[in-house]
Amino acid sequence: MRPSPANNKKRQFSPGNKRTPLADAFDELDFEYVTGVAEKAMGAIAGQRVPPTPHNFHVWFKYALGTPVELKRTIDILVANKRKFDAATNRDLYTTYVGSKGTDEAVAHQVSQQLHSVLASAQQFLSTAIADNRTQIEAISHVADRSEIGTDPRLLIETLMNELSQAATRATRLEAQFVEKSRELDVIRESLSQSEERARTDTLTGLPNRRALEEFFRTAQADAMEQGQPLSAFLIDIDHFKQFNDKYGHGVGDQVLRLVGKALRDRVREYDLPARYGGEEMIAILPGADLDICTAVAERLRNALAECKITRRSTGEALPGITVSIGVGQFQFGETMEDLVDRCDRALYQAKKRGRNCVVTERQIEPERAVG
Repeated sequence: MRPSPANNKKRQFSPGNKRTPLADAFDELDFEYVTGVAEKAMGAIAGQRVPPTPHNFHVWFKYALGTPVELKRTIDILVANKRKFDAATNRDLYTTYVGSKGTDEAVAHQVSQQLHSVLASAQQFLSTAIADNRTQIEAISHVADRSEIGTDPRLLIETLMNELSQAATRATRLEAQFVEKSRELDVIRESLSQSEERARTDTLTGLPNRRALEEFFRTAQADAMEQGQPLSAFLIDIDHFKQFNDKYGHGVGDQVLRLVGKALRDRVREYDLPARYGGEEMIAILPGADLDICTAVAERLRNALAECKITRRSTGEALPGITVSIGVGQFQFGETMEDLVDRCDRALYQAKKRGRNCVVTERQIEPERAVG
């Protein structure tokens, strides 16, 4: 139970203290409540033998809070499957659900500083141009005054030509400076575009990450409901993936993830979205595809991976074959992505129960037996 407003206590931060996302989370909640959540997070960390580093604590604090829902669900699945929270898993959880925010803030701060510099230079250039124009107008006015009092026309022409030449030189210099600043803006724009692309990409597999997946699904969901078109998805889990890491090391495990990611990318259409969902799970969203079409695509992927032979690069040693279990579902109008993924996940669970290396659709999900 949360304490009453009369007992609310919040941590105080001086204006000079540097804010962090975790500090903001603390600051928005009652002190007693936060203390309870922190204790719960530390208990979970200890229970799963997770090193209590700042990054890991941030992840498990959010898990104890229950937000985001996807993080809680992922950890619950890992715990239910008795997965070990090794360094790679902990790093993936932080990068997927927590770390991107800090990266976005850092990029935004850098771009803001660069834009401030360009704008300051542009302002200075304009101030200089205004001052130059004022000087030029005064000089030409002076020439006009001299023409009225009978000054030698040749001298007036020479003076006027000199003023116009200086004005042209200043304008050329100013134009060159603006061209240079335009190039700087192009570089900033390109840098920002690349940063946004990195923020949407899983660094290991090169597939879109959870952030890109959620953005894509929102658009695909709206299009499907507006146009009355089907929208389907399939969720992939690499069978016995833990054995690759435990027996051959994380380098081989990473190689397997990259191989599956490439196979997935090569077998979906250009306007579909293959993405890394988390850990050894990957997902594909297929706009315009019904359950049967999506199942056929998933089956082709499963079959291609089952026929794939891999060797260890360093020794040439033949490695166990890669198989995957896949759950397929079709979007129902009005539901969330979590609802669709949940059905895919339950179908995936059925595929595991059937011996792995198979595709199961939401139509084949066995009803849960009532306990009583």
